[in-house]
Amino acid sequence: MSSHDFADRARGPHIDLTTALAKDDDVLVIGLISADDPDAAAPSLLIGEDLFDDATAEAVSASVAAVGGTGRAGEILSFPAPASLPVRLIQTVGLGSDTDSRDDDAIRRAAGESIRKLDGAGRVVSTLGDAGVGPAAEGYFLGAYRFEEFRTEKSASTKQPPADVRLLAAKTKENRAALDHALIVADSVAIARDLVNTPPSHLFPAEFAERARVLGSKAGLRVEILDDVELDKAGYGGIIGVGKGSSRPPRLVRLIHEAKGAQRSVALVGKGITFDTGGISIKPAAGMEQMTSDMGGAAAVVATAIAAAKLDVNVTVIATVPMAENMPSGTAQRPGDVLTQYGGTTVEVLNTDAEGRLILADAIVRACEDEPDYLIDTATLTGAQMVALGTRTPGVLGTDEFRDRVATISQSVGENGWAMPMPSELRTDLDSRVADLANVTNHRWGGMLSASIFLKEFVAKDVDWAHIDVAGPAFNTSGPWGYTAKGGTGVPVRTLIAVIEDIVENG
Repeated sequence: MSSHDFADRARGPHIDLTTALAKDDDVLVIGLISADDPDAAAPSLLIGEDLFDDATAEAVSASVAAVGGTGRAGEILSFPAPASLPVRLIQTVGLGSDTDSRDDDAIRRAAGESIRKLDGAGRVVSTLGDAGVGPAAEGYFLGAYRFEEFRTEKSASTKQPPADVRLLAAKTKENRAALDHALIVADSVAIARDLVNTPPSHLFPAEFAERARVLGSKAGLRVEILDDVELDKAGYGGIIGVGKGSSRPPRLVRLIHEAKGAQRSVALVGKGITFDTGGISIKPAAGMEQMTSDMGGAAAVVATAIAAAKLDVNVTVIATVPMAENMPSGTAQRPGDVLTQYGGTTVEVLNTDAEGRLILADAIVRACEDEPDYLIDTATLTGAQMVALGTRTPGVLGTDEFRDRVATISQSVGENGWAMPMPSELRTDLDSRVADLANVTNHRWGGMLSASIFLKEFVAKDVDWAHIDVAGPAFNTSGPWGYTAKGGTGVPVRTLIAVIEDIVENG
C-alpha cells in the first residue's frame, strides 16, 4: 500500500442520523438497561422504546424475557423482529444499570460489542444514539475496525462488519456536531491503529515519515522532515545514536497546525521506534514481534495533529516526532557509549534497550524551542508501566497540576490514565560516572518513574508538561473487547484530543 493509498483508506463504516426505520433496514439494535432489582421478573428497560406501538413494545419485551435478557453490561442477544417492524432481526445490547448506562464509555463499549456481533449483517439502525450520539458513533466506528492489508483470499474473513449504521436520534444541530466530531476522533484513532499494525518490514523510519507527510499535508498541516544527514549536522545525538545500528536511517517529522489568533500553543512528542530489538542489549526472542508497536506514541501524536487540523482547534499544535529503528550490528551504539543529545546534554548509554528516552529527549528539547505553553509526550516507554498499572491503564507523570489535569481528562474519555509520582530521591540514581546523565538506574525499582525523571531533565522549566506511558495500553495482545481491537488500540489519541480541546476552552 502506497502512502497515498494509506491516507485514503476507508477505516470505518458510514454512520449517520435517522429518525425512523426504513424498509431496507436489516437489523434494529436496542439498548437494554438492567432493572434496579436484579431479582425482578420484569424485563429490562428499553432505550428507544418509544419507537413502537404498544403491541410491538409488548412483543419485543416478551422476546427479551424469553431469551433471558437482563441488560447487564456486555450482554448481546438476538431474536427475530416482530412482523410489525420492517427489519428481520433485533439485537439487544446491555448497558448495565441506569447509572452505568449514562456513562459515555459504557455506550462506546456497547456499540463496539454490537457491531462485532453483526458481522455479515446488512444495514443497521441503532437506538444507542438516543443514549449519546458521539459515544455511540465512536463505539460503532472503532468496534468495526479491522486491519487486513496483508491477508490474501486464503485467510480473509468471509464476513464483514456492516458498512452502514444509522443512529436513531433527532437531527438537531447539536447531534450533527456531536456526530461529526466523533467521526473525526474515531478516524484519527483508526489511523494510529493502522500505523501500529503495519509491520516493520513495511513501516520503517523513512516510510513512516512519508506517511505522516501525506496524511498531514492532506489535513492541511505544515510538514517538515529532517533526514539522517540533517539530524547529524544539527546535533540530534539521541536519534542518531539509536538509529546507528540499522540500515534504515532515522527521521524527525514536524507537523504544525497554526491557529490564527490562538492564545495558547501545545507541543506533542511521540516515541517512534519502528522496531525495537533492544540493540546490543538485545531483548529475549519471546514476544519480540510485539515491538512492532514501539512507535505507538508517535502514531498517536501524528493522528492527534491530523485531528487538530480537521477540527480546526483554536490552539497552535506542533508535533515533533522522532523515528528510528533500534537494531544490533557492527555500527550500533554500545553499552558504555556517551552521546550528546540535541541541546548539549551528555548521556552515558548503560542499556541500549532504554532507547526511547534518548530519541524523546532530542525531540523534547526541539519542541521546547517553540516556547509552547504545554508539552505532552507519549511513548511505549517502560515495561514497568505494565508491572505497576497493567495493560489497560496508562501512567501519567509530569508537572503536578497539568499531570492531574491530563489524567482526569483521560479517565473522562475512557482511556483511564492514572497520575503517578516522580520521587526526587530517584534522580541521583541517574547520575553517570562519566557524563551528565545515565540513561537508566542501576536497579529495577520504579522504572516508569525514573524514565520520566530522565525526560524531565530536557523539559524547559516554564513549560507545563505531561508524560503518558502507554507501553501496555497502546497494543492489545489479547482478544477484542468493547470497541478495542486486537493489536494497535490508538491509545492515547482520544486523551490528547480532549486535552487540546480543554486547553482551548479553559486555557
